[in-house]
Amino acid sequence: MPNLSARRARRPGPRRYTRRDRLVLGVLLGLPILLDLALIWGPTFASVGLSFTTWDGIGDIRWAGLRNYDHLFTGYPQFWPAVRHNLLWLAFLGLLAAPFGLLLAVLIDRRVRFSRFYQSTLYMPVVLSLAVVGFIAQLILSRDQGALNAVLGGENPTDWLGNPGLNIWMVLLAACWRHTGYVMILYLAGLKSVDPGLKEAAALDGASARQTFFRVVLPTLRPVNVIVGVITVIESLRAFDIVYAVNKGRNGLELLSVLVTDNIIGEASRIGFGSALAVVLLLVSLGFIVTYLVQELRGERRQ
Repeated sequence: MPNLSARRARRPGPRRYTRRDRLVLGVLLGLPILLDLALIWGPTFASVGLSFTTWDGIGDIRWAGLRNYDHLFTGYPQFWPAVRHNLLWLAFLGLLAAPFGLLLAVLIDRRVRFSRFYQSTLYMPVVLSLAVVGFIAQLILSRDQGALNAVLGGENPTDWLGNPGLNIWMVLLAACWRHTGYVMILYLAGLKSVDPGLKEAAALDGASARQTFFRVVLPTLRPVNVIVGVITVIESLRAFDIVYAVNKGRNGLELLSVLVTDNIIGEASRIGFGSALAVVLLLVSLGFIVTYLVQELRGERRQ
């Protein structure tokens, strides 16, 4: 008993924070929270509130109820084309860029010759902003001075960026060029963390390389799949820079983000209506991301 009492007496009790510790914790936690509230949640809730009003940024704010949303869905001709383009952007990045990035990651992970060079080259576009990618697209796809028409030749050059039936596809190819490198790096990091013993065990059981990948390697990449899916949704819905650099998001390149910008800071200064557009974009983003995360979490629980 005396030894037990002595050991209990020597046990350290709960740490008591000094006034200085509380001050440091308050600063380290308080400042990021305040910045998050001021820069993220504050503008978000302000946009939700302003979406039910009419305001030009100078005069009085007047309550409008649901009139902005009614006009948005029924009387604003640019809205539905922008929605279709955003969905097309999502499908193009999700069904083309993401699988192609996974394919490149698998090939580089097998340590093919010059893999370091390929990895650096394919990742290079990621360090460029989408605005710079848009300017590069103009240099290549311009009707009169573009490199592509110069190579193809012909008396009637194709207007790759001016034709509404072609420009969206050309811009999507440029966006995919950048997004593929990002996805490749994410999957390459995930492949490096796969236990080699799992592959060896599958090979000893007689599994082919294809069976090993789809039944052993790919299921272990579920966390990376979640990250890639969320990033793809975010990239497709917040796309703005590249179409604005090409033709300010008009003539076949309308996107929801461009419509928000045009209405809030454009000549019309319809801040209430632009906020309604921003709220729709927010809800669409949350819908995709929450649905995807719920499905992935359910899959992890089943395992």
